[in-house]
Formats: sequence, C-alpha cells, structure tokens
Amino acid sequence: MEAVFELLNKLEIEYVRVDHEKADTIEDCKKIEQELGCEICKNLFLCNRQQTEFYLLLMKGDKRFVTKDFSKTIGVSRLSFASPENLKKYLNVTPGSASVLGLIFDSEKTVKLYVDKEVAQQDFIGCHPCDNTSTLKIRRKDIFEKFLPYIGVKENIVEIIENE
Repeated sequence: MEAVFELLNKLEIEYVRVDHEKADTIEDCKKIEQELGCEICKNLFLCNRQQTEFYLLLMKGDKRFVTKDFSKTIGVSRLSFASPENLKKYLNVTPGSASVLGLIFDSEKTVKLYVDKEVAQQDFIGCHPCDNTSTLKIRRKDIFEKFLPYIGVKENIVEIIENE
C-alpha cells in the first residue's frame, strides 16, 4: 500500500482517503461511498481458460456482470475469475482489494485494463489502494492522464450493457 501512496505523491495526484473496516464487496462499500462522496468501482480480475491472459475490468458497482457478455465484447472466449494466486502475482493484492492502482505491480504488463464507459465518464474513481481497509477518491482524469501513462498501461473503454 505504501508504494501506491508514494507513486500518487510523486505524480502529484491528489486524493481523499477514508480508512475503514475490511470492505471485500460492493455492499460493504456503500457506507464508505457516502463518506467519500463518490462511487467505488467494482474491480474484476479475470483470465482466459488457459490462464495465460489476464484482464482487470473497472465497472460501476451496481451494474450486473455477465461473464459471457464481457467475453463476447472483448473477443475472448471462456473468461473466468482469476485465482487468488494470480491476483497476488500480478496485482500484489488479495481478493476484495483489486484496484487499478495494483497495476503498478504488473512489471511485465501482462494485465489488460478495461474500463466501462460509464466509469470512464465519471469525474472521480473510488478504489482501494491495494488494501481493502482504505479507500481513495481520485480524479478520473488523474488516473487516465497521469497514473496510467506513467506505468505504461493503456485503458480500453468498453460498454457494459445490462440485459434484463
């Protein structure tokens, strides 16, 4: 977690920080959102069947995720949730702590970042600093224009459509 704060400070990225009890799920984050003044993203860490390709998807917390629909959107068959071991290996986090900020630990640039169009249009992104006992409110512009370019990651904007 300290590496995240060091990099945010180095890049002069302002953030609001709220420390709290462990928050593993979006439901756990609802009270934190009120205190933070922004929505907290749902961060899904996925992989292909062979576990050779990895994807981090940022989407609105209240949106329903359907694996086969996202698979079709990005043209990869048989996506599933990646193992806790791969989550630790690539993002240096445990389940419930996945975040765009964890991409600083992916030195090989293995993980592809996908961002739902609705999140990409928000003013702020709420996310854990790689530890789910703390949550940050960061300007989306700072994530996209400072943080991601600095670590050499390009975001892919997708539209997650909820089917009834």
